Parts: sequence; C-alpha cells; structure tokens
Amino acid sequence: MPDAPSPTAPSPNATVAVILAAGKSTRMKSALPKVCHEVCGRPMIEYVLEAARVAGATRQIVIVGHEAERVKGALANHHDLEFALQAEQKGTGHAVMMCRDNLAAHDGPVLVLTGDAPLMRPESLKALLDEFHSQNAACVIGTAETAQNQGLGRIVRDSKGEFLKIVEQKDASPAELAITEINVGCYVFDCRRLFEALDELQPNNQQKEYYLTDCAAIIKAKGLRVVASKKLNIVEALGVNTRSELAKVHRAMQEQFLERLMADGVTIVDPRLVYIDLRARIGIDTVIYQFTTVEGAAIIGKNCRIGPHAWVGPLAILDDETVIDPFQSIG
Repeated sequence: MPDAPSPTAPSPNATVAVILAAGKSTRMKSALPKVCHEVCGRPMIEYVLEAARVAGATRQIVIVGHEAERVKGALANHHDLEFALQAEQKGTGHAVMMCRDNLAAHDGPVLVLTGDAPLMRPESLKALLDEFHSQNAACVIGTAETAQNQGLGRIVRDSKGEFLKIVEQKDASPAELAITEINVGCYVFDCRRLFEALDELQPNNQQKEYYLTDCAAIIKAKGLRVVASKKLNIVEALGVNTRSELAKVHRAMQEQFLERLMADGVTIVDPRLVYIDLRARIGIDTVIYQFTTVEGAAIIGKNCRIGPHAWVGPLAILDDETVIDPFQSIG
C-alpha cells in the first residue's frame, strides 16, 4: 500500500488569527472566564473564532491565562485551535508576545482580535485584510465612528488624513477628546514587523503594562505604512466587560438574527418578546408569537404556529404545519 499523504504544512504567508482570551471577569464579578460567558447560547469567543475563519484565517491561536484550562475546555470541540499561555497578565502587547514560538515560521499577516467582541463581522475583518494587502501596509488598525467615545482610544490623523497615533482618553488633549473615530481593538500586522515592535515595547503607563496599541506608533516611526481603516461600525465594536454590556451584546445579536429570519420569510409577531437561538432553523411562513423561546439547534418547518408562551427545546424537529399551543413545551 502507498504511504498515507503527509498533512499539508500551513502556508507561511496565510493569515493567522490571534485571539486574546487571558483576562479575568473582574468587572463582571464572576468566577467564569469572561470569554466563556454565553451570548445567545454560545461562549462569546466562539463568534470571534467563527468570524476569523470566515474572513480567511487558516490558523487560530488563542492566548489563555486566567482559568486557562477552563477556557480550553469550553473550546474542546474546536480541534483546529492552538493555544499559548500568558501566565501573568501584563497587558495586550505582553499577551501577543506569548505566541512568538507559534509564529516563528510565519511570514504573513496576523489578525489580532479580542475574545470578548462577539459582534465582529467576517466581512469587516476581510476588508481589513484586503486593505493590508492593497496598501502594502505593515499595520492596519480597525476603527469606527461614534459620538459615544467615552473611555475609548482616539485615532489621531495628520493634516493629510494619514494615521498619526492612538491616544487613550486619560492622555488626550481637549481637541483629541472631541475626536469621534475610535480604536476598536482589532488589527492586522505584518508578522515580522509586529514582533520587532513588541521587542521595543515599554510599560510606560500607569498600569505598568505592555500595550499592543503602542506597536502602531513604533512601526510608523520606522517609516513603514500604518493605516487606520474605518471599516467597522460601532455595533461591531461592542465589547463585554460588565453584565450590562453582556446584555447589550446579547440584544444586538438577537436583533440582527431576528431581522435575518424575518427577511427570509418568518413572521415574528413582536421581536422584543421572543428569544431564538442563532443555531435554530425555521421555515418560511412560520409564525412565532410573543414570549416564545427557541433553544439550541431546533428545527422548525414551514407554516408552523408557535406560541405564545411556548418553549421549543434544542432537540425539537417540527414538521411543516405543526402547531405548538400556548404554554406548551417540546424538545
């Protein structure tokens, strides 16, 4: 018998995604690692991983730290992941330093994302990657426009509109505080330039941490191209640091999903008063009444009537024209 084919080695020029997932849930007052908190039935980091894959990342490295084994356990079904350990949390730049060995042979773009921003769209990440290539950039910073810029890093541009620097709110002048273009925490770096910049990082800040944001200025100072790309909207930029923000992200994701269902021919009598898991499949002309919950990967056929006050569980498979009466549970 011929020998089995050897596994294909990853291309050194392909896109690698690095997902930051080492943080605690301090402001959420939770023992559960932040990225493991669920949004619409799934750990929030799963949405980030999925967006990166769809955008074109062929490898994904998750940087774990706090409760590392618990995070790995939550991602046990993702067999293509690599992990790097940040044993001490010394900032976002320090976190990326921990995957140096994973990226030793890599010579292409590195897409850096945070695991607590589950609303990031693959189309936006793909747009950042396209700009990285078309602009021959060493660094592309994803930005968004918002008047609600409290606490966020501002994008400062020069008189020609080119990226100048990122200024954190506590360090910003009155003019810089008025800037409405903000850093959303996702980047594309040339791998070699990234680690050259990381080697020069200094913890010159109040937290004594190594900030990934400082890499952009270091790279620009070398005369290399740094682009601030306004390819994201502020909804995508919503991250989760508190229970209140978790609820806002959950609601935003539900609204987007319910809009898609209705566009595809499902009637939802009052979208504010239902919960439908993003894994559910629902046929056309089905009507979902108020106070109904559809959990997990439930399958609901065409022309069904569900509710009000009904519960459809993750194992449910409903034939076309099924009626689930008020207060009935199935699956």
